[in-house]
This record gives sequence, structure tokens and C-alpha cells, in this order.
Amino acid sequence: MTSIDEPLVLETAAKYGVPGPVAQELMARTRPCLYLVPHEQVPVSRRENARSAARTGGLPALPDGTDWPEPRNPLVLSVDCAALPHDALDIELPADGHLLLFTEIEYPPESSVVLHIPASARTTERSATYELNGEAEQVRVYEPRTLYPVPGLTLDSDWDGGPQTRAFLDDDGAEDGAEEVLDSFEEAVLDMAFGGPRPGVCVQLGGFSDSWDMAPDVDGLVLFAQMAGQAIDYNVFTMNLIVGTREDIAARRYADLQYDQQC
Repeated sequence: MTSIDEPLVLETAAKYGVPGPVAQELMARTRPCLYLVPHEQVPVSRRENARSAARTGGLPALPDGTDWPEPRNPLVLSVDCAALPHDALDIELPADGHLLLFTEIEYPPESSVVLHIPASARTTERSATYELNGEAEQVRVYEPRTLYPVPGLTLDSDWDGGPQTRAFLDDDGAEDGAEEVLDSFEEAVLDMAFGGPRPGVCVQLGGFSDSWDMAPDVDGLVLFAQMAGQAIDYNVFTMNLIVGTREDIAARRYADLQYDQQC
């Protein structure tokens, strides 16, 4: 998993005027994630060895005898599991094969599907055209974009509710702007884990959600994936989140995952 460099975090905290116990509370509320980003958003220090591992849009390659999942939502993401960094997450994804995510990103989906295609399966790319009631229909196909995995860290949105952090924010003797100092420190730590400024629009696997509304990864549910609409289509302004229990994710019971679209 993406680890946090405790001495470096404490050193960064001192630079920002954040007490060590506050930094300790932040470190205790992190979870690793993988950002899937275009090559130009991969930090310069990581570009030389960058290896593509995913794609948005395009057409699905499905095994013989497997049709496009009904009700034929667009393919929004394909992930090559074998190309992901090993042990980068604290959720269990398949070690190989491909994960295909079908959903509607422009309107709340009536249904969404995650498929795992084993590496050994013989597959054929499927056409977006099909027949319905004697009429030719077309599934929406988004422009394919190649994505590269970059490990990072995410923070629980409620991490600053810890006793040391609340005392720091509420201290009458503290300098004005404690919230701004804390925000800057938080951003510095997360950017440090990514290796540069984190992308504002991206696809993310694992970690805590960066939801726009009520976070869906609560009450035993963890984030499987989240996809900003603009990461798939520049004109779509939605956040699409998929959550489930650790047990269902590990057992590949993807039909039991839950979907939330926010806009």
C-alpha cells in the first residue's frame, strides 16, 4: 500500500506551524488510492517508468457468449488489473484480467455493471450497434483516453474532528488563520504522496471518496471507484461513485456494489 513518510510529514507540519499531535491525527485518518490520469498529469518524477493501466470510453472486449450488459449503458472505464501497482490499495482487486465499468454518467443510471474479464478469456470487441424491436440502436461510445496509475493518499473528510486538531483550531491564543494553515498543510501532504499537484478531475480507485454531496463510503461501505464526468467527457459535470463492502469487493460480488451520482 502507499505508505506515509512519518518523519517527512512531521517536518512538513513544522514548516506550516502545525503541531506534531495534529499531524499524527492526520496520518491516522489516511487511506491509499490510485489516481488514473492522462500521461501529461503523471508527475514528472514518475513519467519515465509510467505504464498505462486503464482507458475511459471505447468499446468493450467481451468473452465469447457474453453480450453487452443490459440495458446497454456506455462503457466508461476499462482497467488492466495486472498493470496496476502491486499492493497499492487496501481493498482487494483482481491480480489480472480486466475490470469493465458500464454506467450512465450524464443522468442518474437506472443500472450499472462491473464485470471482471479473466486474463485467460478469449474476447472480441463488440459493436455499439444493436437491434431493438426491429430498429437499429446505438450505444453511446465515449472517446477512448489512455490512463496511467499514480499512487496517492486520501483523507477522511472528518479527520479534523480529532481532539488535538480541534484544540489547535479552537485555541484562543493561536494565530488567526488556523483553518487556512491546516488546509495548506493537508494539501501539501496529499500532493507530496502523489509526487506533485494532484489532478482536480480524474478517475480514482480505492481510498476515501471526494464526494460533492453526502459521502457514500460510510457504515461499512468503502470506495471501489469514483469517476469525474469530465474525466470521460469534458462536457459532463457529474461525480460517479461506486462503493461496497470490503468482503464483496474481495469476493468479486460486483453485482452487490452500490452506485451514486452527484451533480
